[in-house]
Amino acid sequence: MKIKKLLVANRGEIAIRVMRSAREMGISTVAIYSEVDRTAPHVRAADESVCVGKAASSESYLRMDTIITEAVRLGVDAIHPGYGFLSENAEFARKVKQAGMIFVGPSPEAIEVMGSKLAAKNAVLAYDIPLVPGTDEAVSDIAVAKKEAQRIGYPILIKASAGGGGKGMRIIEREEDFESQMERAVSEAVSAFGDGSVFIEKYITSPRHIEIQVLGDTHGNIVHLFERECSVQRRHQKVIEEAPSAVVSQQMREAMGKAAIDVARACDYFGAGTVEFIVDEKLDFYFLEMNTRLQVEHPVTEEITGIDLVKEQIKIAEGKAISFSQEDLSIKGHAIEVRVYAEDPASNFLPNVGTVHTYQPPKGVGIRVDDGFESNMEVPIYYDPMIAKLVVKAATREDAIERMIRAINEYKITGIETTLSFCKFVLEHEAFRSGNFNTKFVEKYFKPELLKTKPTPEEAQLIAAFVAEWLNQKQQNQEGTSPFKNEKTQAKSKWKQNRLQSNA
Repeated sequence: MKIKKLLVANRGEIAIRVMRSAREMGISTVAIYSEVDRTAPHVRAADESVCVGKAASSESYLRMDTIITEAVRLGVDAIHPGYGFLSENAEFARKVKQAGMIFVGPSPEAIEVMGSKLAAKNAVLAYDIPLVPGTDEAVSDIAVAKKEAQRIGYPILIKASAGGGGKGMRIIEREEDFESQMERAVSEAVSAFGDGSVFIEKYITSPRHIEIQVLGDTHGNIVHLFERECSVQRRHQKVIEEAPSAVVSQQMREAMGKAAIDVARACDYFGAGTVEFIVDEKLDFYFLEMNTRLQVEHPVTEEITGIDLVKEQIKIAEGKAISFSQEDLSIKGHAIEVRVYAEDPASNFLPNVGTVHTYQPPKGVGIRVDDGFESNMEVPIYYDPMIAKLVVKAATREDAIERMIRAINEYKITGIETTLSFCKFVLEHEAFRSGNFNTKFVEKYFKPELLKTKPTPEEAQLIAAFVAEWLNQKQQNQEGTSPFKNEKTQAKSKWKQNRLQSNA
């Protein structure tokens, strides 16, 4: 079925990103918005728009029935969920299909399987995919769970089966802490996901987070588009991503790519998806989870492959076969993405919402900015505080790093604090430049005081010239030849003469 009208069930930069590709394909677009987003750039970017509720996402962007009802009313053929919000909600995907529209994403069944970490692990068992040692099913009895932890060996990790973003996750290094930490993990999982199921696995102390982009169609074709390195994180959430990884060899790339394709086959996957792995110090990799949607960091893959992932999603949703094979794909250059969040790195990355007074993104060769903000726009407190994704591409990793630093220096945002200074700190750090880093980067290397602004070379020259002049004047003063001293003496003499004349 040819898609002629597409509703984007999202907001901000990802909504605009999807609309741009759709427009190039001759597809008209519909934006949805909350009352607080009425004048947002993504609303103006669409051909049509409709308000779906109040500011809170639970009363707008998460209202499945309202979104579907409006889509049907507007004659929409398909709905693209972007990422976040309803993008990995199997019920939403099913309702879209039942309403006679296309869901631009995988099947509801695939979303359900990969949405549960336990179900995902069970699904891939038949494919001999490397898994972190741990339990194969949910654990609720503390005594049983403690025995499993002893079998696996400390340190261990308790994870919510339905979790994500670090919620419902606890690292336990000592047996005496097990009961209290498990109770907290279960409670947090229930609160965040409405599902208290947890499982236990061996905790890899210094892991890297490396993921593989996959594409599958409804004709059984699945390809991978190489890896992304996503190890620089704060609060278990990514801040800087790059492709390819500095440590992945061609042999490792092929092995991880095959494993990722097998994960996709395990759930009859079609559409764009990402298979995530953790990699230990020996560069052994283990399946972590599959994200059944477009990832925030998808631009770096697009930059090194030349493939528009959104267009491929839409073509696959229309029932078309992938038009290229694995052999057709190759890595061209190096790409880096930094996420620009409205957060204060000097205050433990706390959200820093407010009005963006100045907003001037960088420009130039090899620079891409996916954003949804502009000057004098308010950063709402109701949603994720990401302002933009700054992406660069260059021939080599070293050139990409230097280009990114230049782009960060040119990015002008005032009125709020952002993560740009932190990202620059990372890019200039020897651990990142050498490729010798992992998910402990922030914990190991970062301290807020390290973000104190350093003068530019031009500013340093001006400061040096000022100091030299000050020292020169000070020396002249000590020798009695200071021009300031002479001026003072002349002024005093002139005052005396005036006094004498007035008294005469």
